Amino acid sequence: MCTGACAKFIAIPLYVLAAVSVICNIMLFFPDFDTTFAANDSEKTPRITEEVKYMGGLIGGGIMVLIPAIHIHLTSSDKCCANRCGMFLSIGFSAAGVVGAVYSLSVAALGLANGPTCQWSNIDNLIPRWGTPFANSSGSYLSDDSMWKWCIVPENVVEFNVGLFTTLLVAASVELVLCVIQMVNGLFGCICGTCSGQKPGSQEH
Repeated sequence: MCTGACAKFIAIPLYVLAAVSVICNIMLFFPDFDTTFAANDSEKTPRITEEVKYMGGLIGGGIMVLIPAIHIHLTSSDKCCANRCGMFLSIGFSAAGVVGAVYSLSVAALGLANGPTCQWSNIDNLIPRWGTPFANSSGSYLSDDSMWKWCIVPENVVEFNVGLFTTLLVAASVELVLCVIQMVNGLFGCICGTCSGQKPGSQEH
């Protein structure tokens, strides 16, 4: 496969994954699909999970991957970037994508480990209060869904957070792999050319 064609194969999934990351991050600001919690969130009275505010999906898995994806896609076309220089630049853009994907992955993993912010109570704490009840559980709550009932408000916030943070984790992992592949592809394209739009027997100048 030509390095240009490979770049196109990498860029298109990156568009989709970046969009998924942005959407998931935005949705996490509205647990139970309710805007009230975001509106009432403050440093003294947190209502939104802390890791959501790091915007790993919006900035890391979203913008920092989308920009490289655009350049990578251009290297697969017959435009100005479909040359050795464009491929060389794609290595740097892909490296930025790797950083963004790692950031998104790290935030999502932290969000899963600490669990959501919610109004909670259990047998040891009968008076409902706002906080992060699973912060010291080392993620053990993920395999014990009986603990999920501790969170009273927002309703079903554990399932909501686990689903979206898991999606972010998977998306960031795939983004990371694709960006690393493009770094290798860009190196080969820089050395050998993209062969985009070339006829058999022609050489890239």
